[in-house]
Amino acid sequence: MSITPETPRLPFFHAGPAPQGAGPRQGALRDGLILTPGMKVGLFGGSFNPAHEGHAHVAETAMRRLGLDRVVWLVSPQNPLKDTRDSAPLAERMASAQAQIRGPSMIVSDFESRAGVVWTVETLRLLVARHPGVHFVWVMGSDNLAGFHRWRGWTDIMRLMPVAVIARPGSQLDSRTAPAAARFAAFRIPAEQAGLLPTLAAPAWTYLTAPLNPLSSTAIRASKRPDAGS
Repeated sequence: MSITPETPRLPFFHAGPAPQGAGPRQGALRDGLILTPGMKVGLFGGSFNPAHEGHAHVAETAMRRLGLDRVVWLVSPQNPLKDTRDSAPLAERMASAQAQIRGPSMIVSDFESRAGVVWTVETLRLLVARHPGVHFVWVMGSDNLAGFHRWRGWTDIMRLMPVAVIARPGSQLDSRTAPAAARFAAFRIPAEQAGLLPTLAAPAWTYLTAPLNPLSSTAIRASKRPDAGS
């Protein structure tokens, strides 16, 4: 996707319903959200189908341990690796994410839908290009690291910005021995130095453990099916 001076600039970060008179755009610009050079910003992507306390745990752990100024929840219009039949509408998933964010330093975004991108690597390239000087960190749960090598352009992501992996139940061992972890083992920094991660040159990544939250989107969807518990 090429960006030219004639291409309309998209408002990137959105949260909550559009105010009256805002027109048909989905979402509204969050007042006061300005990304300036030197800021440390976590990018936390996913389907959030639905978002839950486990996601909030990952975002809060990253915010605290990395010393981030912002955590942006990037709600995917549709994960290309997942079945569309299992996915709730984007507006519903954004609302579930909005219900889980903690404080004004977290923001829910439909950037990928607005920019017309599908793959995470495309999203991150656009954000880096449009926000020079901002220290971005890709944030993900350890359950994603286990299969990260299946993502399109995963090595490019590792070389584009630092990565923080937050432990999730049931995936700690698998993720630590994952192909991505092995491939970039030489660039892993100790958890005790996680506060340095946002300002390090990529590739650089760390693995953070914290009290685990067992909730998962899959379990929540299963509990809502008509035959659950029968």
